[in-house]
Amino acid sequence: MDFYGRNSLHGFMDEESHPPQSPPHHLSIRTRLDMYDQDLQFSPGRPSSPRVNPAVHSMFPPGSPESPWTLSPLQTPSPALLYHCIASLHRQEGNIYSIALSKGLAFTGSDSNRIRAWRQPDCTERGYIKASSGEVRAIFAYGNMLFTSHRDCKVRIWNYTISDHFRFKKITTLPKKTSFLMFPKTSSQQHKDCISCMAYYHTEGLLYTGSYDRTVKAWRLLDKKCVDSFVAHESNVNAIVVKQDDGCVFTCSADGSVKIWRRVYRENSHTLTMTLKFQQSPVNALALSTTFNNCFLYSGSSDGTINFWEKETMSGRFNHGGFLQGHRFAVLCLAAVEKLVFSGSEDTTIRVWRREEGSCFHECLAVLDGHRGPVRCLAACLEAEKIVMGFLVYSASLDQTFKVWRIKVMPEEKLCFDIGPADRRDSRTKTTMEYEISPVLSPSWVEKKLHGNHFQ
Repeated sequence: MDFYGRNSLHGFMDEESHPPQSPPHHLSIRTRLDMYDQDLQFSPGRPSSPRVNPAVHSMFPPGSPESPWTLSPLQTPSPALLYHCIASLHRQEGNIYSIALSKGLAFTGSDSNRIRAWRQPDCTERGYIKASSGEVRAIFAYGNMLFTSHRDCKVRIWNYTISDHFRFKKITTLPKKTSFLMFPKTSSQQHKDCISCMAYYHTEGLLYTGSYDRTVKAWRLLDKKCVDSFVAHESNVNAIVVKQDDGCVFTCSADGSVKIWRRVYRENSHTLTMTLKFQQSPVNALALSTTFNNCFLYSGSSDGTINFWEKETMSGRFNHGGFLQGHRFAVLCLAAVEKLVFSGSEDTTIRVWRREEGSCFHECLAVLDGHRGPVRCLAACLEAEKIVMGFLVYSASLDQTFKVWRIKVMPEEKLCFDIGPADRRDSRTKTTMEYEISPVLSPSWVEKKLHGNHFQ
C-alpha cells in the first residue's frame, strides 16, 4: 500500500530518533471516560524503563531460538483511561503486513516466508508455518483454515490444529499447479501483481482476492477453481470485505472509490451495483459493522478521514452518513467489532470510535498511543461481555513492533435532551464537525507541541 498526499509523517519524525533525556512535566490527557466510575482497574503493567522486571518478564515465555522477536517493556496503564497495552513485541528487521485472529490464536504475516502463530492474548509464540514464498501481504482466518497470499502472487490454504503443539498442513495452492500443457490456463487465472487483500464468503465457500493488478478474483474452494475474474478499479485494489448474510462484496481502491458487487443469480459472474465516491483521496481500508437491524460501511482514506455509509432497510442502498475526523495523516487500516470502530493511521496512533445506539452519531473514546511508526494493520475481537464490554486489539506498525491492547468500554451515557427528527441531520453535521475542531489528542502529539515541534 502506498502513502499518498503531501502531508507525510516521515518528514516530521526525525526527532523521534533523539528523544529528550528528561520527560516534561506530567500531562493529564483525559477523555469522556473520566466521567465513569474509576472502580474498574487493570492489573499493574511493567514500568517504562530500559530494564524489564524479571518477575514480570517471566510471565511471558521466550519464543523459539530461531525467532527474531523480542519482548519490549510496557508502560504503566493510566487509571483514567480504560485501555492498557498488555503485550509488545519488537522485530529485529522487516515489517508485519497482515494480522488474522481465530481459535484463540493471532497469525502474523511479514517480509519473511514464515507465518507465525501467537497465543491470545499474551502473544506467547505457539509455532510458525514455513511457506516456499515470503512477503505475506494478506491473511484471512476462518475456523481451522488459514488463507495467505505471497510474493509469487499465489494464495496458499492451510489447515491447522491446536493441542499440545501447533500443527498445520497445506491444503492447496491457488491457482493449482498443472502440467506444462495446461500452463497457459493456469497463467490466466493467476494475479499479475501483489495480492493485497482477501475475504471469505463461507456460506458459498468462495474466497475473494484483490490485487494491485486492479482485478478481483473469486475462487471456489470445493473444486479449487477460479470461477470469476473482473477488473474492479482503475488502480490498486486495497481492501475487500463480504457481507455474510447476502454475499455483497465491497472493494476499495487508490482511485478513491468504494464499489459494491453482487453475484448474478445462479451464475458465478459478478455485477457492479453501486459506486460510493465521496472524495478524491485514495481509499486504503474498509470495515463492515452489522447488527440486528443496522449495517454500516466504513472506509479509511489517505487524507486522514473515515467516511461511513448506512444501509437503508427497505431499498438496500448505502447512504453517506458523514465522516470521522481526527487523524493527522492517512488512515491505513480499520477494524469493526460490535459498535466500536478501530482505525490505525500513518500518524502512529490508533483511535477508538463508538457509534451511538440507533443513530449515526460517533464519538472518539480514546487514542492508543504507543507505536513510533505508521500503524500498518489491525485486528480486533470481543473478549468479554458483562457489565462492561471487553475487546482485544492487535496492531502492527512500520516501527517493527506488534502490540496487544485490552480495552474496557463502559455503557453509553444517555443524553438528557431529546433530538427531534427535524434537528437530527443538523446535529449529525455538528457532531461530525466537532472532531475537526476539537479532536482527542494523543500524549505524544501534545509532548511534541510542548517542545515546539509544530506539524504544519
